[in-house]
Amino acid sequence: MKTQVRKIAIEGNEAAALAFKQINPDVVAAYPITPSTEVVQKFSEYVANGEVDTEFVPVESEHSAMSACVGASAAGARVMTSTASQGLALMWEMLYIAASLRLPIIMTVANRALSAPINIHGDHSDAMGARDSGWIQIFSENVQEIYDNIFQAVKIAENENVRLPVMVGYDGFITSHSVETIELLDDEVVRNFVGKYKPKYTLLDVDNPISIGPLALTDSYFEFKVAQAHAIENSLPIIKKVGKEYGDLTGRYYDVIEKYKMDGAEYVIVAMSSTVGTAREVVDSLREKGLPVGLLKIRVFRPFPTEDIVNALKDVKVVGILDRSMVPGSFGGPLYHEITSAMYHFDKRPIAQAYVYGLGGRDITTNHIEKVFEELMEIGKKGKPNPLTYIGVRE
Repeated sequence: MKTQVRKIAIEGNEAAALAFKQINPDVVAAYPITPSTEVVQKFSEYVANGEVDTEFVPVESEHSAMSACVGASAAGARVMTSTASQGLALMWEMLYIAASLRLPIIMTVANRALSAPINIHGDHSDAMGARDSGWIQIFSENVQEIYDNIFQAVKIAENENVRLPVMVGYDGFITSHSVETIELLDDEVVRNFVGKYKPKYTLLDVDNPISIGPLALTDSYFEFKVAQAHAIENSLPIIKKVGKEYGDLTGRYYDVIEKYKMDGAEYVIVAMSSTVGTAREVVDSLREKGLPVGLLKIRVFRPFPTEDIVNALKDVKVVGILDRSMVPGSFGGPLYHEITSAMYHFDKRPIAQAYVYGLGGRDITTNHIEKVFEELMEIGKKGKPNPLTYIGVRE
């Protein structure tokens, strides 16, 4: 039965901070960086006002922030933080350590372009740069999803069969600073959903001493990494299970992907995060004109939901894969590479067209999306894709 909720208008970053508050973590260590600054700024107000029991650790850099998170999590604390762009890049070393030590740290990332030149606006370069670090990666389409995904992230990360850190991403400024109406849960409902954290291991358990980050050379390192890989692969059904549990609680069900008007669709766009909302409007409009178009939203990028995506696209004629980041020197973006690799061994697979769009926060409009669908239909007629296409680049 759906629980009682109330509606409020709130910014994306403030919604993240409010979710942090309702979870009431043991430790938050953070360093501010645009466009994620408001998350920890607002949360620090909750700390100062005595509204949470959290130990707030202001540090001198993002590297130090993740280092403090690693130490606190290894000691058995429930730990959260927030960052973006260069901040995530500065955490690079510690991202791998957090995942390799199987620490269930939760981090929101207001996805932003990487320098140079300096740009403070949203694209997915930061998260895609960290895609192989071993973190689970969940992307949020709107403010409601930021709020909802954070609660689910805690339950996923702390599952005894997962014990991995989770990034909850959302588009910088586009979503982080947008005010939207969301359904708010009561504090008690949130606490009951996430439960009390019971770490499997802790450095402070003197009766059961453990080593954290020992030296592992040629005789054992490989086995550690394979175990870590199995953990993130095996998290997929748990992510689905938590999404259903959250839906049973709130009426808002979440899966690793979302199919929109895919029945009978021959021409499909695949996208992540806020762009999905724009594409959905275009699909509605073109469907009204009788065109067989559809939309596939990728909510979870790591672990990559290969089977779900293959099953969703196997009967499609042409698919346009939209990346809000690029891989210089290659023939497509990260999402394009993942999907085409997943489909490679199947005889029945769509023609795949690679697109890169929206770098540095450049708008992608309904007109752009309509043009993509027009191109997909032309590709369907000629039977082969075009080279990598950049959407909205000035000539």
